[in-house]
Amino acid sequence: MNEQLFRSSEHGLIDRTRPVSFRFDDQEFTGYHGDTLASALLANGVRTVSGSITYRRPRGIMSAGAEEANALVQIEHPFPEPMLTATTVELSDGLVARGLAGHGRLAGTPDPARYDRRYAHCEILVVGAGPAGLTAALTAARTGARVIVLDDQPHQGGSLLGTAEYLDGRPATAWIDAAVAELRARPTVTLLTRTSAFGYYDDNYVLALQRRSEEASPDVARQRVWHIRARHVVLATGAHEQPIVFTDNDRPGIMLATAARTYLNRYGVLGGRRVVVFTTNDSAYAAAIDLTAAGVEVAAVVDGRATIPHYWAARCAAWHIDVLPGHAVHGTAGDRHLSSVTIGPLVGGSPWSIDCDLLLVSGGWNPAVQLFSQAGGTLRHDDTVGAFVPDAARQRVSVAGAVRGEFTLHGCLADGVRAVDHAIAAAGLNAVEPIMVPETTDRHVRSQRPERLWTVPAHDDNARSRQFVDLARDSTVADVLRAIGAGLHSVEHIKRYTTIGTAHDQGRTSGTTSSGVIAEAIGSSLAELGVTTFRPPYVPVAFAALAGRDRGELLDPARTTSLHPWHLDRGAVFETVGQWLRPRYYPLPGESMDQAVARECQSARAGAGFMDASTLGKIDVHGPDSGEFLDRLYTNMMSSLKVGRIRYGLMCKADGMLFDDGTVSRIGEDRFLVTTTTGNAAAVLDWMEEWLQTEWPDLRVHCTSVTDQFATIALVGPKSRAILGALAPGLDVSNDEFGFMSWRDSPVAGTRARICRISFSGELAYEINVLPWKALAVWEAIEREGGPYGITPYGTETMHVLRAEKGYPIVGQDTDGTVTPYDLGMSWAVSKKKATFVGKRSLTRADTARADRKQFVGLLPADPGLRLEEGAQLVAAAELPPPPVPMLGHVTSSYTSDALGRTFALALVAGGRDRIGDTIYAATAGSATVPVTVTGNVLFDPEGARRDG
Repeated sequence: MNEQLFRSSEHGLIDRTRPVSFRFDDQEFTGYHGDTLASALLANGVRTVSGSITYRRPRGIMSAGAEEANALVQIEHPFPEPMLTATTVELSDGLVARGLAGHGRLAGTPDPARYDRRYAHCEILVVGAGPAGLTAALTAARTGARVIVLDDQPHQGGSLLGTAEYLDGRPATAWIDAAVAELRARPTVTLLTRTSAFGYYDDNYVLALQRRSEEASPDVARQRVWHIRARHVVLATGAHEQPIVFTDNDRPGIMLATAARTYLNRYGVLGGRRVVVFTTNDSAYAAAIDLTAAGVEVAAVVDGRATIPHYWAARCAAWHIDVLPGHAVHGTAGDRHLSSVTIGPLVGGSPWSIDCDLLLVSGGWNPAVQLFSQAGGTLRHDDTVGAFVPDAARQRVSVAGAVRGEFTLHGCLADGVRAVDHAIAAAGLNAVEPIMVPETTDRHVRSQRPERLWTVPAHDDNARSRQFVDLARDSTVADVLRAIGAGLHSVEHIKRYTTIGTAHDQGRTSGTTSSGVIAEAIGSSLAELGVTTFRPPYVPVAFAALAGRDRGELLDPARTTSLHPWHLDRGAVFETVGQWLRPRYYPLPGESMDQAVARECQSARAGAGFMDASTLGKIDVHGPDSGEFLDRLYTNMMSSLKVGRIRYGLMCKADGMLFDDGTVSRIGEDRFLVTTTTGNAAAVLDWMEEWLQTEWPDLRVHCTSVTDQFATIALVGPKSRAILGALAPGLDVSNDEFGFMSWRDSPVAGTRARICRISFSGELAYEINVLPWKALAVWEAIEREGGPYGITPYGTETMHVLRAEKGYPIVGQDTDGTVTPYDLGMSWAVSKKKATFVGKRSLTRADTARADRKQFVGLLPADPGLRLEEGAQLVAAAELPPPPVPMLGHVTSSYTSDALGRTFALALVAGGRDRIGDTIYAATAGSATVPVTVTGNVLFDPEGARRDG
């Protein structure tokens, strides 16, 4: 159909110099820049947009905003996005969409777009940039305060964009432009368009979803979630027009009255050629007059009220519009689109039919109180406006305009100033002279003067099943009556029985309507019955937007150390450990992993090796009670440590099972440095804070993560002492002066450093801690000084081999949450002197003393070249019995050792220490078993002689 048939050349704010091509349901159409998909479809004569979710009845466009219950679409291009409303999709060149029947589909390919988040603080947040919101924003901005103004539309102005109003003798759009220009010129004001506040939480914490303009660069995030903390919030969220329930009230061609006015004045679109208006309040008359002035034939205004205001009667008479007071629309007819309506007296009388292609309905206005309610505000029913309005609030929030039941334009403009005056006083800001409220030409345009009509009486049960209360859910008056017949009288119960208000529109047009229908049916008042609870999100939010950048590669962010570029240059192969990218090994050209690891191990044992150990968790624990605090958390005594000394420690959960291990260095009388495993750094800090904040708040202790504040370089091997001595000439590195498990502060390669005599390799070793930005210089100095000794960088795989040969366990690999210190053979690390520590009582349970508990042991495969699979199950017999097969344990670590000349493994085996010397069997991937001999967990240098060089 020719688009111009439904465009008015004299109306609209669209840019007619910029045509836009798009496809809908496989047909080509044209719109203009500034159109929504809904306005462009209406302009092209498309009336049926989607199907209903249950009955597949044809549905058209009902509204012009986020309250749309019908027109669900699937965007196919530029990227598949399901379950959007045509009224909120901005038209863009090349857009491809299709109508939906309540069910969308997810994209089959990864979304290339970026989603992100922003955090912002302000003194005053204004939600809504309509007439009340703009005057509020101007008043707030003139205080010099930080002000954020957000609105869900591409342009500020709200309802003014859909009217032909004049302010101060000029078009409302001119006043809007001047207000926005002033706000933009103020550096303390942030204006956000295409931004919907969807959640209001405690302490004035508001979440808002910002959508990208289709004209923006693809590099700009498609959607952004704003996390806003405001000292004071002004809600100028407006109101939603309410439909009226009557038989067959869901046909395409039935639209809210103000939506038709908006399509005309904002988009230059005529919703139809012959129109009937059905109303119970004053606001629909303005739509009838605007359409008549645009050349549309208004066949009649059907008003459910017995009398109408003289003002509107006179206006309609001047425009030759017939008004039928005390009448109602009883039904509609048409195939795929409205063709006629049945009209008659509200009570009694004989109905008749009027041909029309557009029916406008207005049952009054419901203030958009959702955000106010989310903030913990209470509602009250205001009989003067016939709606629920904000009452009391526990947060610092003001309401302005239609959201508080003010439905005159002049009243809304003045209300914004009033709301901010209250905010200024509450926020302690400097008051300024308020803006001059513009004069309006017509204060009656948005006056409600309500007389609520929830449903037009149906003639029979079949008709009630076609009286739709919730168009999005296909829920009808018959459904509500059925729920009441089942004994349900609470709106919350009936909501769940009928699903009313649970679709994408969250009951914006059906919530109060359903309460009215229920109240009418059970003989209660709407004020007594109330409405259902409003919960976030106010508008649908994509999971991708909620995730922000935390998806794909950033779902589990990769962390890198300050030495990462060096590792890359040396061709390191990386593995992820607790979000850190750590070098696993450094292959030379043509080397396999096994060959590279064997070379690195040999260098560390015979000469020197060095490793980037910066990822170790590091926690600064300080305060007068730090020693007592650590005594309560670790199984062994830490308060007895002397300054300059280090102690290895184990940490258990309350059930006595091993949680983490690491070292504790005493830095001063009231300060300790705790190290943790790489993967458990955050968990250990959280564990410490939990005990301090919930169980021991009397302890004077502070814990601070310093993992990123230090780069750590492990210098390992029999030549490491000589290398360190050359790099730190002022430090006595002899065994007598710098013994095992002690630390010293000394410059290394001219850089201030803290050096710890710690070894996780079982070899002579030092851990050199420096500031991250100094790490590369120190690392390269170590490489130069160690060159004559054949020093070699090594990775985590070599570290695993070296530590496993000495029987050092890794928490999380050789433990699984069911292992106690005794199971690891570490009773020496459990203090017998301390009165208590976390998990001590659990370690005395009969279960933890069982002789058949799984214990930490070594395994030697009968085939010295066979490397067992980590995780392989261990059984007692070579032949597997029928399932379930009794398991003795499992392999936790498995490696090839040049020092041993064979493969070996570590394992948890039931009664393992009593099985040393026995043969058990490991199940392989092919279900075969291989024999292994149980040994002690220390397989190389059991005396620990290599530790001191």
